[in-house]
Amino acid sequence: MKSIINFYLVSFIVLAQFSIAQSGELSSALYSKIDKYLEAGTANGFSGAIAVVRDGELVINKGYGLADRKMQTSINPNTVFDIGSNTKQFTAIAILKLREMGKLNLEDPLKVYFKNLPADKQEITIHHLLSHTSGLKDAIGKDFDEISEEEFFQSVFSSSLLVEPGQKYSYSNIGYSVLGRIIELVSEEAYEDFLNKYLFTPAGMEQTGYFLPQWDSTEIAASYNRGILEGESPIFKYLKQGKVTWHLNANGGINSTQNDMLLWYEALKSNRIISKESTELMSTPYVNYPNSELAYAYGWTVRTLENKMKRIAHNGSNGAYSHSLIWIPEQDIFISYATNVNSEKVEYLAYTVLKMLLDESYVPEPIQNNVYAFTIAYVRDNEVGRSEELMSLLREHYPDKFNSSRLLNSIGNILLMLNEEKEWSVELFKRNVELYPDDGNLWDSLGDGYMAIEQKAEAMDSYKKAIELGYEGAKDKLKELTKG
Repeated sequence: MKSIINFYLVSFIVLAQFSIAQSGELSSALYSKIDKYLEAGTANGFSGAIAVVRDGELVINKGYGLADRKMQTSINPNTVFDIGSNTKQFTAIAILKLREMGKLNLEDPLKVYFKNLPADKQEITIHHLLSHTSGLKDAIGKDFDEISEEEFFQSVFSSSLLVEPGQKYSYSNIGYSVLGRIIELVSEEAYEDFLNKYLFTPAGMEQTGYFLPQWDSTEIAASYNRGILEGESPIFKYLKQGKVTWHLNANGGINSTQNDMLLWYEALKSNRIISKESTELMSTPYVNYPNSELAYAYGWTVRTLENKMKRIAHNGSNGAYSHSLIWIPEQDIFISYATNVNSEKVEYLAYTVLKMLLDESYVPEPIQNNVYAFTIAYVRDNEVGRSEELMSLLREHYPDKFNSSRLLNSIGNILLMLNEEKEWSVELFKRNVELYPDDGNLWDSLGDGYMAIEQKAEAMDSYKKAIELGYEGAKDKLKELTKG
């Protein structure tokens, strides 16, 4: 009970510091503009939370929509979201903290920390890992695949490098997992324990982590990928597995709240956790993205805006949740944004909000429902005979998505996955093969649709067509049908 009281006390003190300054007309106008924009978006399926600071004033800190549709719980500043790859900034800052403690150097090669490394991995440095210039591939498995620590690092270090270390930028999740292991080896503490002791506790953050927070299950947001596919928070998966696998540890999957992100921002800008020198190291652009003005620092991206201000930012997503942090030190601007209904329509809303802050005349386009949620809603409310009308609506409202075979194929397969509107899934697959008759994969999907409605003869014909067009995956399905 004491830690919960302390959490709310610290949160109240920090947020009260913001709110005292939140009396100006400008803040009030911005609050209204942002609030109306996001509130209107809820009618098109948006749910999420935003916290915005400008000139040291808290402009808004509010939730929208539902954290859990079954329980009908609303999102608020204490709702817990998966922050995805924004975990990387914690890993980077933990490394910088260890540097301040005199326990490592950024130019240390991996051979200092790991034995029996292949020759091509020995000279990869901590700096290379932090800046995504190690040459290591992005991943060697899925986030929740079972793997032992020994197997993971053996696989990492035996994998082929994409490029020579230090040569160019190449995003690597496993590179940050290697950093997480270095943190453990140097500190002799578990990764999350070190973060909690040296980063989160000094910042007053008691609702950030994997296992250590005393999570309130009523505050944990469920996920709704594209507003359709329901999933549980990864917190419950960690509890079931009893661990965070190294596929995810230190590179993603930490959970947090908007109130904790405000505490984090305050701790960073006041140098409560790391020194000014380390903060500069953290935010120095070291390597540019290919063909881009965006550069990678340590756990953050950096871009110089048109007004010459430095924008420090990072995004994280696991497909269902999305999380963004934006920091412009020169104007004391900070934005923390999270959603549990991730889609291309809402993933980068934080940058739309930033435009509102930087340009008072800017009026954003309304938040539009994503094409998958729109289509699923349509098929649930209409008979299959209205498919031509649906095609017309998709061409009119989502022309950028209706220009490839992927859209209808994905929606048809989502319907099969949800085990509903099976006749519609077949209709969408049929429409798709009419548009793209030479794609064997689409004929295979049509076969799956026919199987779902138990039209085996039609399924066999579709699988045969898929094989004829070179889609090998249909062979086993046809063989199984032939047996019957």
